[in-house]
Amino acid sequence: MAQYMFLLFDTEEWYDNVTPADWQEAMKLHGAFSEAVEKAGARILGGEALERSSTASTVKQREGSEPLVTDGPFLETKEALGGFYIIEARDLDQALELAKLCPAGNVEVRPVMDTSADSGPQA
Repeated sequence: MAQYMFLLFDTEEWYDNVTPADWQEAMKLHGAFSEAVEKAGARILGGEALERSSTASTVKQREGSEPLVTDGPFLETKEALGGFYIIEARDLDQALELAKLCPAGNVEVRPVMDTSADSGPQA
């Protein structure tokens, strides 16, 4: 089975007004997603929610200079990376079907690269 990373993007405004009840409902939705993944014969290998993008730091590599460390995300966006899952699925089609069930505004699905000695980037 192949591995896929689900990158969960959404606006961060929700966090400004989230109540304990809202938080519990969101956790129920993610629990239901986990159950749907298992029911489909796939597995969640890992995943976490991330703190707000305002807590991020970015390290930018610069040729011939020391890396530059800045506060916040490198790119200005309306939506921020809020969490991720690592999913083991039969194939991309199954991963995309599972992503449709994920309770996030936008889910970027990306195959995990096999970095073993005999493999490399796939075209």
